[in-house]
Amino acid sequence: MTDTSLIGAPLGKPTCYQVNYDPSLLFAIPRQLKRDEIGVQGDLPFMGADIWNAYELSWLNSRGKPQVAIATFIVPADTPNIVESKSFKLYLNSYNQTRIESPDALVARLRADIGAVVGAPVQVRLTLPEDFGQMAMGELVGELLDRLDIEVDSYEPNPELLQVRTDTETVEQTYISHLLKSNCLVTGQPDWATVQIQYVGAPIEPEGLLRYLIGFRNHNEFHEQCVERIFVDIMRHCHPLKLSVYARYTRRGGLDINPWRTNFSVGGLPSNLRHARQ
Repeated sequence: MTDTSLIGAPLGKPTCYQVNYDPSLLFAIPRQLKRDEIGVQGDLPFMGADIWNAYELSWLNSRGKPQVAIATFIVPADTPNIVESKSFKLYLNSYNQTRIESPDALVARLRADIGAVVGAPVQVRLTLPEDFGQMAMGELVGELLDRLDIEVDSYEPNPELLQVRTDTETVEQTYISHLLKSNCLVTGQPDWATVQIQYVGAPIEPEGLLRYLIGFRNHNEFHEQCVERIFVDIMRHCHPLKLSVYARYTRRGGLDINPWRTNFSVGGLPSNLRHARQ
């Protein structure tokens, strides 16, 4: 079945790159269509954000001299739309020959354009070259599921693999895995990620959790949709008191997308440290 939300999107089509500012290149995809598939309607069972990092942003200053920066965009999870990633890349490239009077003016324009497409205010910040040396790297912390020596024979997500032990008290667990792989909904290109699951409730069986995560290997969805599916499946099958799912995807075309969904407050956004694979 054709996803009608993608009709007119540039993804999977030959592209002519525009080098002059053009906000019409941005393409919105409604979040609700995929949420309907996983039974999320009305009030959201989570809060969170999508953290985008753009490493290939360039423009001209008022004298025509090229400028570069790394941009970070924080898109709240309750916005009506996401931005289709290829359209985002095309839009950012449209600044390449565009004169902007100052970095602050660029931030204001980025904030206005992206906010208009997703349907709500977004945060935008620039890291300029003089601050590149202050950008640290790091990894998500938690118990590494990938150490488990398991046999795997299914590569589609199966929430029935998610089980808990009911004979013990409530525990607090944090698991990570580097083995999350899904595929682009349109092109089938592989998307690679590290995922962190913070969990308070009856102990979740780690072997089943790892098999479930590996099950996304042949699954076709966008990053944000995969993370929401993981969150909803764990909530429904394990009934934790608290749950947070955070995935750090590797970049493509100079962009990485890092969705985070949680049902409890952690005092702000999770770390945006770039990982070794990013």
